[in-house]
Amino acid sequence: METFSKKYLDESIELIRRLDTDSIEAVAEGLAGVRAGGGRLFILGVGGSAGHAGHAVNDFRKLCAFEAYAPTDNVSELTARVNDEGWDTCFVEWLRVSRLRAGDGILIFSVGGGNREKNVSVNLVRSLELAREVSAKVFGIVGRDGGFTKQVADACVLVPTVATDRVTPHTEGFAAVVWHLLVSHPRLQRAATKWESVR
Repeated sequence: METFSKKYLDESIELIRRLDTDSIEAVAEGLAGVRAGGGRLFILGVGGSAGHAGHAVNDFRKLCAFEAYAPTDNVSELTARVNDEGWDTCFVEWLRVSRLRAGDGILIFSVGGGNREKNVSVNLVRSLELAREVSAKVFGIVGRDGGFTKQVADACVLVPTVATDRVTPHTEGFAAVVWHLLVSHPRLQRAATKWESVR
């Protein structure tokens, strides 16, 4: 009898086989262009993806020499904005204060990519609308059909659906795999990771 662990890992193997490496390379090239042009990188995510955002900010700064930020890293400002202004605008107003501009990049981590009509992750949708308005570059690592992120992104990695009842854990798990690939990519990585340099 097949165990759940084997089933989950078999799904993960299938997901890896179906990942579009060309889209990952396009995100790497796009991010390299943002950095080369002196742009900043703003990483946005909600829930588990907010955790990814904070971790990724660390790696993009330390390993790839990006000026990078995530609005979820400042819990005081985030909760003040949610409390006073509302959830839907908490990221976009943070980006306005950060003076998001042409040459900057936004990287979205999201299971569904945002969908205004379904009222899901509208804070991401509003942020992406601002990015398009100011001609900032948009990148995403998303699941399902990619949502609004995939519609407007300059480059986007779509995590394939291999099990409809495990879209969220697979998307969030493989978002981490993909952005760790990106910070290790020779087009982006500038500094060595510690354990690889210990002899």
